[in-house]
Amino acid sequence: MLDNSDIVRGLYAAFGRGDIPAVLHALASDVRWTEADGFPYRGTYTGPDAVLQNVIVKLGTEWEAFSVAPEEFIVQGDTVVSLGVYRGVYKATGKGFKAPFAHIWTLRDGKVVHFRQHTDTALVQEALR
Repeated sequence: MLDNSDIVRGLYAAFGRGDIPAVLHALASDVRWTEADGFPYRGTYTGPDAVLQNVIVKLGTEWEAFSVAPEEFIVQGDTVVSLGVYRGVYKATGKGFKAPFAHIWTLRDGKVVHFRQHTDTALVQEALR
């Protein structure tokens, strides 16, 4: 059986290879997904379909070469914190960015029940203008 760290690492790997069904499968049916204030898709979305439509589809259509590269994992019980770097080029402006992130994942019974994003949104906003 996979531990919570393995599940989160698997999510990043699936996202990186574009395996969106695998990403969505790892989310609980009532997952709460929170994008940081100042991020283009800010807000909290409930359920895998809301995450798909409001975050994943937009990342895939509005950005070129958007990547999420976790570098460190901190695990305590049902919580996994990942630290890493975002990179991407916003298609509408042609501007790129690189920003550190902290993701807080809460899991229950092998599924993600809550995700919270923290990042330097000023760096992201620069790419949007």
